[in-house]
Amino acid sequence: MTINWRWYRFDEFDVATLYAYLKLRVDVFVVEQTCPYPELDDFDQASLHLLGTDAAGAIVACLRLLPPEAKYAEPSIGRVIVTPAARGSGAGHTLMAEALRCTEERYPGQGNRIGAQARLQRFYAAHGFEVSGEPYLEDGIEHVDMLRASP
Repeated sequence: MTINWRWYRFDEFDVATLYAYLKLRVDVFVVEQTCPYPELDDFDQASLHLLGTDAAGAIVACLRLLPPEAKYAEPSIGRVIVTPAARGSGAGHTLMAEALRCTEERYPGQGNRIGAQARLQRFYAAHGFEVSGEPYLEDGIEHVDMLRASP
């Protein structure tokens, strides 16, 4: 699967792309994960957003990068999604590699802290993240904070 990657500031989204992106996030984080909480949390406006699209222009992977001090002292990758059609293709690893590259470029030497779903610890560990706290429940799903030191 060929994926085209593009970073957006919130004010760069056209209406159709923003709608597709937010709909995908609701489809995954609210519907698929059976987690009825407000998906729109006021962090989007200050974040950078990475979207991966297939040849037809459909979003197949995405995430957002929060700047330092938005949620944690460090920059923070979050709202990571790979659609069912792209799962198992390596898209998630490519998505994370690009996010970490951008983090280091924009915020050199600051590392990255995430609130990871506990079931995904191994995935994030493969990208240099280490558990940095005790597990906790967020919206009914077990999470754990993880930190990746700057390379």
